[in-house]
Amino acid sequence: MSLGSRLKTILGGLASLALVGALVACGGSAGSGSTDTADAAADKTITVGASPSPHAEILAQAKPLLAEKGYTLDVVEYDDYVQPNVALSEGDLDANFFQHKPYLDDYNAQNGTDLVSAGAIHFEPMGLYAGKSSSLSAIPDGAKIAVPSDATNEARALLLLQDQGIIKLSDEAGLAATKNDIVENPHNVEIVEVEAASVPRTLSDADFGVANGNYALSAGLDPSTLLASEASDSVAAQTYANVVAVRSDDADSEKTRALIEVLTSDQIRDYINENYQGYVAPVF
Repeated sequence: MSLGSRLKTILGGLASLALVGALVACGGSAGSGSTDTADAAADKTITVGASPSPHAEILAQAKPLLAEKGYTLDVVEYDDYVQPNVALSEGDLDANFFQHKPYLDDYNAQNGTDLVSAGAIHFEPMGLYAGKSSSLSAIPDGAKIAVPSDATNEARALLLLQDQGIIKLSDEAGLAATKNDIVENPHNVEIVEVEAASVPRTLSDADFGVANGNYALSAGLDPSTLLASEASDSVAAQTYANVVAVRSDDADSEKTRALIEVLTSDQIRDYINENYQGYVAPVF
């Protein structure tokens, strides 16, 4: 092979290498751009775990409002009260919306996690419903009043009865009250303790019943039978308001701020007030 031929061969090889390098570089650039686009999209997606009702329903109303801020809201529904916190702790969710602060605090204590409340949204008030009797101004002597048997909800029920002047509790009872803390009972009412979800079904046998809002809603209780409910500024409402939980590092993130801003907007307040007939009440 002549010297000229050898030079042509060498130069041709170098050109081929240069072409391959250029193609690889272009491919790398395209791949990086695709990754950057995916990362940007993920950063604008807020994934929230929630109970179906009313939490996921409320979040559905928040979707278009978040879209106006440039965020996509992805709601993952859960039927239990454990997995939403597990998923949040493990980073599968950006937030969850299903629990009140005492439950969240207990979960952290039991599991060594550091989940925090980013904001309180609503609570599901205890309501006093008519049963065989329908007037709080003419309570029969010895009237039977069904209340939830679990400690937390029984205390809330008794505090509601106290607010209506039906009984009086000892001053120190508070949110730990039981029927043993009743110090005044002018109507000699009988407090009948039943499982919380069963209260609506006992109203045909009791004069009155105090039920959780979610159980009253699921049982289809007629709103006209609601005689009184916990006020939105009550101790119970402030204590047991349902919160949006996030990891502590994300408490002040842009996503969290956007989510809370929308969930505490006038539009969400109006939706809650107009659609849940007092079974669910905003606290903001």
